[in-house]
Amino acid sequence: MTYLKQCITLLSFLAFTIEVSGQEMTTAGNPTPRLGLKTNLLYDATGSMNLGLEIKTSRRTSLDVSGNWNPWTFSENRKWKHFLVQPEFRYWLCEPFYGHFIGAHAHYSLFNVGNLPLGKAYEDHRYEGWLGGAGFSYGYHKMLSNRWSIEAVIGVGYAYIDYDKYTCRKCGEKIKSGNTHYLGMTKAAVSLIYIIK
Repeated sequence: MTYLKQCITLLSFLAFTIEVSGQEMTTAGNPTPRLGLKTNLLYDATGSMNLGLEIKTSRRTSLDVSGNWNPWTFSENRKWKHFLVQPEFRYWLCEPFYGHFIGAHAHYSLFNVGNLPLGKAYEDHRYEGWLGGAGFSYGYHKMLSNRWSIEAVIGVGYAYIDYDKYTCRKCGEKIKSGNTHYLGMTKAAVSLIYIIK
């Protein structure tokens, strides 16, 4: 719960640090968006609550901070419990909130997963621990109206994973502590965005 409070505090702080200046216009003559609130529809589909906030930081850059939380234990004691925070600095090829962008992101997560239909390792064991790392991403943002937009992002990178492995799905003894290194997909999002300002 402490990590969730820290994430909410960070998002609130970022919401109030937007530069105050005259209204800029896009190349199409519309006011330039400077602040957007978003939800990742892919995380929504897994039952994970998530919220993101993106702030324009210059004519070509923005800062996106997202947090995801899944506290649920599903039927048959299936667990996909996790907390994830993933800030990303973005460079836009045109201007923030329009078109293509490339990004650099970091990630930190706490997890407790097991009894999932993702292969024998996850069906017969439970894993609890944390991970941290960083990566690079590419995305595309499309305005749907003055207030609504959608974006798709894919990212690859590295994660260091530290975990404890348990024998049974519910109450087994710890059989192993370990760590591993992961290289691969570190970000995937199809986000619906509401432009606040």
